[in-house]
Order: sequence, then structure tokens, then C-alpha cells
Amino acid sequence: MGRIFVLMGKSASGKDAIYKRLLDRSDLGLKRVVLYTTRPIRQKEVDGVEYHFCDEEEEARLTEAGKVIEKRVYNTRLGRWAYFTADDGQIDINSSDYLMIATLEAYIKLRDYYSKELVLPIYIETEDSIRLERAIRRERKQAAPRYDEVCRRFLTDSEDFSSDKLEAAGVSIIFKNEGELEDVVDSIADYMKGALNGNKDQ
Repeated sequence: MGRIFVLMGKSASGKDAIYKRLLDRSDLGLKRVVLYTTRPIRQKEVDGVEYHFCDEEEEARLTEAGKVIEKRVYNTRLGRWAYFTADDGQIDINSSDYLMIATLEAYIKLRDYYSKELVLPIYIETEDSIRLERAIRRERKQAAPRYDEVCRRFLTDSEDFSSDKLEAAGVSIIFKNEGELEDVVDSIADYMKGALNGNKDQ
């Protein structure tokens, strides 16, 4: 039986960079799980890599078919954005191990869908001032920067990933991403290997 590792953290905590490096490691052999979103694609993003970018009609079709495992909807300054995980054949929990990025709410629903033994949370923690600087630098590279949206996400994250909510969800595996990125990736990889080897021994 495989495992699903769920990478979580506030915006600009380094999740994307860590995610890509973990997927690239042949010693882990992880497969990606690509979420869906109705938000506009950003510069340098690729459909099917960062997300499956879809319209609201496709979102409704998957929902009506009972394929949506979890969904979050945000009413942003740029309109309604939905993010969701679909049971679309990407995950074969009987034969492979997976890595995905998700929110705390999404993790809870995935855990309840597949079981807490199969879905393992990994939380990335980064000091707020570092995150805000990263987020502003990233937004500055967009064709039409929206700093108001950066601020909205920053404030929302404080509530969504509060210590009380993390504790209530049973999220206790935390890695700080404030030094060398490769050191953080190595530490997470070591944790994953331990979890996977323990699973094989069962």
C-alpha cells in the first residue's frame, strides 16, 4: 500500500521549490498529484504541471460526477477562484507513493477520504518577514502585479494555518525553511524514507 505525502505551508514558504526537488529525487520515487484550479494561469506556469487549469463548467462537471474529493473557493479581488482535488485516476494508492501540495483543510479531507495511515502531512514553516519579501518579489515579475492580492493571501494564511488548527488536525511534522534549501529537502527526504520503510516492514 502506498502513501500520499501532503506538503503544506503559508504562501511563499518555499513549498513549490521543495516540491519540485522532492519529485526529482530518484531515491524517493514519488509521483505527483496535480490539483485543479479555475484561477488564471500565471506567467511561466504550465497547464498540467503546477495545476490543471480549468473553467467553471469543467469544475461543475467533475463535481456532478462525484469526482471532487475536496474543494476550496476564494472570492478574490480578481473573481471567484476554486482549487480542488479530483479522483480522476491520478492516484493508485495500491501501487505507488505520491506527493502533493495542499491547504490544511484539503489535507483533512484527503486524510478522511483515504485514511490517516495513508495520508501523511508535512508542514513547511518560514518566518513571516521572509515570506512577505519573497511574495512581493514574485508578484513584481507578473505582467500586472496585484499587491492587494498578495496582502489578502498573507493575512488569510495566518488564520488558515494557525497553531490551534494545525494541532487540531494532528499536524506535528514541521520543517523550517529559512536556511539552505537543499538542507531542508534532505531532511524531508530522510523523514519520507523512514515513513516508507516503516510501511514496507508492516
